[in-house]
Amino acid sequence: MTNDTVLKIPRITPKNMTEKEFFYGHKACAGCGGSVAVRLALKVLGERTYTALPAGCMAAVGFIFPQMAFNTNALITTFPGVASMASGIAAGAKALGQKDFKTVCFAGDGGTADIGLQALSGMIDRDDDVLYICYDNEAYMNTGIQKSGLTPYGTLTTTTPAGKNIHGTKTNKKNLFEIIAAHDIKYAATASIGYPQDYINKVNKAKHIKGATFIHVYASCPTGWGTPTNTSIEIAREAVDCGLIFLAEYQNGDYKLNKNPKEFKSVKEYLTKQGRFKHMTDADIEQVIAYRDMKWERMRRNWNS
Repeated sequence: MTNDTVLKIPRITPKNMTEKEFFYGHKACAGCGGSVAVRLALKVLGERTYTALPAGCMAAVGFIFPQMAFNTNALITTFPGVASMASGIAAGAKALGQKDFKTVCFAGDGGTADIGLQALSGMIDRDDDVLYICYDNEAYMNTGIQKSGLTPYGTLTTTTPAGKNIHGTKTNKKNLFEIIAAHDIKYAATASIGYPQDYINKVNKAKHIKGATFIHVYASCPTGWGTPTNTSIEIAREAVDCGLIFLAEYQNGDYKLNKNPKEFKSVKEYLTKQGRFKHMTDADIEQVIAYRDMKWERMRRNWNS
C-alpha cells in the first residue's frame, strides 16, 4: 500500500469515533496506561478484530471470569509466542474465507522486547497480516515490577534496587523501534497515550495496511512508577515533551519524526515526579540528558521531520 493510498483513509477523531466499547469492565489498577492503549486501539479497529495477548497486565486484568473485559474475539497466548499465534489466527481466518477483519497483539515491554522478540521477528519476516502493539510501561509490572529490556537508566525496580553504589537500572532502553524497522517492516511507529490523537492516527493507518505492522506505545503505570493515578496521561505527555520518548514512523524505507521540538521541557521535573526515580542524583540525571541529546542528534541528522 502506498503513502498516497494511506492518506485517503478517513480520519478518526473523538467526534466521529464509535461509542461502542470493546474493552471495558477490566480489573486494571486505577490510572493504568496500558488499558487506555488497548481501549483506544480497539475502538479504532472495531468489532471485526481478533485479539491475542501473552501473559501480562492486560491478559491478567481482562480475563477474570465472569467479568470478561474483551468484547471482541480474544485469547491468552503463551508468553513468548503471541506473534506466532496471532499469525496462525490470521492465516486461519483467511483460510475460512473471512474478510474485513484485523488480527492484533497487545503485549507489554517484557513480552515484546525480551521474551517475545523471536516470534515477533518471525512474524515480520513472513509479513503476516498482524498489527503488533507493545504497550510499554518500562518493566514487568504484572509479576512485581522487575526490570525489562525497555526499563530506562536509573529506574528502581525489584531486580534493580537503588543503593549507595548502584543507582537502579544500569542500562538504557533497547532501541526497539529501530530494531523492528531494521526488518524493513511495512509500517512501524512510536506513540504515547499522552498524545492520543497521534496514537489513534497510527492505529488507523496500520489497520488499513496488509501485512506486518508494529506500534510501540508509551503507557504509564502509577503502581510501578510511583505516580498519582490522575496524572497518567499528563506524565506520558511529559515524557515526550522532555525528549525521553519520541514520536516517529517508519514506512517505505524512510524514518519520520512526527514531533521535533525546538526545546525540551525539564527532564529533572519529569523524573522527580516519579517514585521510581526519587533516588537519582544530579549526576544521574545529567547522564540521562546526555543520552537523550546524543539520540536526538542522530535522529535529526538521519530522519525526516
